[in-house]
This record gives sequence, C-alpha cells and structure tokens, in this order.
Amino acid sequence: MSALPARTGVGFKPFHLDDALADRSPPAFVEVHAENYFGAGGPPHRQLEAVAAKLPLSIHGVGLSLGGPDRPDATHLAKLRRLLDRYRPASFSEHLAWSALDGEFLADLLPPLRTREHLQRICEHVEETQQALGRPLLIENPSSYVEFAANTLDEAELLAELHHRTGCGLLLDVNNLYVSSINLGFPADRWLDAIPLQAVGEIHLAGHAHDAGTGLLIDDHGSSVAHSVWSLYVDVIDRCGPRPTLIEWDTETPDWHTLKHEASLADAILAHAGRERRRA
Repeated sequence: MSALPARTGVGFKPFHLDDALADRSPPAFVEVHAENYFGAGGPPHRQLEAVAAKLPLSIHGVGLSLGGPDRPDATHLAKLRRLLDRYRPASFSEHLAWSALDGEFLADLLPPLRTREHLQRICEHVEETQQALGRPLLIENPSSYVEFAANTLDEAELLAELHHRTGCGLLLDVNNLYVSSINLGFPADRWLDAIPLQAVGEIHLAGHAHDAGTGLLIDDHGSSVAHSVWSLYVDVIDRCGPRPTLIEWDTETPDWHTLKHEASLADAILAHAGRERRRA
C-alpha cells in the first residue's frame, strides 16, 4: 500500500531545494502536491527530479473531489497518471472530500455526505481512479466543522466500508481527526476503534488554529504540531505500530531545519514504539 520507510518525512517546498540537496542527514522522505507538477517541464520538474533522486517520494493529490457528486475528471486523471508514471512515487494519496461541482473547483476540501447511497458513489469514484492510475490509493480522513443533517454513517464506518469494498488504503491525518473530534464532539479513541488500522499506509501531522469567533479549530497547516495532537499520535502508533509519517506545514512554512526538528520529534516516537514492540 505504501513503500515509504516507517519514519518521518516533510512536505517539500521549492525554497527548500538547496538545503534538501545539501543535507547529509535528511528526513526519511518528501511529499509534494500533485497538482503543482501538472506542467510538462520547467523549474518545478527539474527541482523535483533532483530531490526525488535523493529521497523517497510521496505524492499527495488535492483536486480529485472523490467525495463529491461528480465522477473524477478524466483530464485530471490523465495528468495524474502521467505524473505517477514519470516519478513512480512510493505512495500516492488523495482526500475523502469534495472540492468540485459541475466542473467548478471550490476553495476548500469539504467533508462528504455520509449516507449509504453516497458511500456507493464514493466507492465508484475510488475504483475508477485506482483503475485509471493503475495503483491503489491512500484515502485521507477530512477535517470537519459542521455535520450534514442527512448523515447516517459515522466517518470511521464510511472509511472502513470504503477500504473493504475498494481495497484502498488509508492515510490517517491525526490533526484532522483531532480537529474534527473537538469541533463535532466525538471521542477520537472510539473513531480509532472503528477503522481498520492495518490499512493505514501513511500518517499526517500538522498544526491547527483556534477561531475565536466560532470556537472552532481550523486545520490550517500553519504552525507546529500541538501537544494534544502529539498525544493522539502516540496513541495511534501504540495501536498500529510505526507508520510512515509526514509533517505538513503549508502556510507560514518554516525553513528546512525547523521542519527537520519537527520530524525528529515524530521519529523519536516511532523509534520508541519500535523498541517496545521488539521487546514485547
């Protein structure tokens, strides 16, 4: 499901290029957003080729809208296939979200409607995408701020069904889980009880913000990982064992060495869990 090492990587940004290439003890892998590399060439690809020659690569999609009402866009799928065939990344992931309607792209990754009927539609979208790309996907749990009144399925139940029906893997975003659990008022541990942890091929960690006006937590990827999210991450790793883990920091992105420090904190947790499992 993922050929990444069970250690910690970081999200790569172009201004990190020189530091990444010069680093003699780099993070375990880098991840990039697929849509930033849909062009045929130029500086973006020269940079990515240089980094991918040194480090394992994970590619993360943000535009397929697998949780929306419309089928995946054929042109978008074709561009993704070319990108994946070109770089052969160790992992490819997308979101359980809808971000397009009637051909118009939205400005956010919104959580999907959770009903039996819509679950079937999501399964069809995932199966179509996996066939078009020639590989299984890792599907990421969304961050949520409101519930649809029509929802009849729990998010964890939907993810479990999606995995069993399509064979897709899961990308467990621990920050998204924490944000959603606080905003919607459900226990994160029960959510973890309900998903197939053996299907988790990658984990994401990120920072979040608190909106004073609404009282909501906002998944903004704009700060270091919160203590509460680290605590939940420890629980996840205790349950499923070490997994490839990414530090996401997409707004107010810091320098390479700050990202590496954040990654070292996750690596310490992964190493401890590995020692405890070997001892057990």
